[in-house]
Amino acid sequence: MKSVLYVLTALGVIGLAFWAYRENYATQAALNQTENLHREIRSSHARLAVLRAEWAFQNRPDRLRDLAEINYERLQLLPLHPDQFGQVDEIGYPPAPLLPITDGVDVSTMNAEDPL
Repeated sequence: MKSVLYVLTALGVIGLAFWAYRENYATQAALNQTENLHREIRSSHARLAVLRAEWAFQNRPDRLRDLAEINYERLQLLPLHPDQFGQVDEIGYPPAPLLPITDGVDVSTMNAEDPL
């Protein structure tokens, strides 16, 4: 009886060792994948910083003003002045639509004594 218990215990230890071995490699694979994702995120942040710097460089007001002057004949762009802007209360908003009547009451057939 003791030998069966020893064999079962040995098999249990071997099974747990195999499980721990597999979990160790699965954990290492997950850590490698996480590190790769972090590397891609850092690379994307660096690319985004470069793109933002290029956008700021391309949208300099003096550069845009020079481009507007060079291409005036084709684009007809003029500089903005404060008197070109209006106030919010000057905007003509359309009137609100009337709500549809869904439960109408015919008053032509009603008597004065009949309550609703």
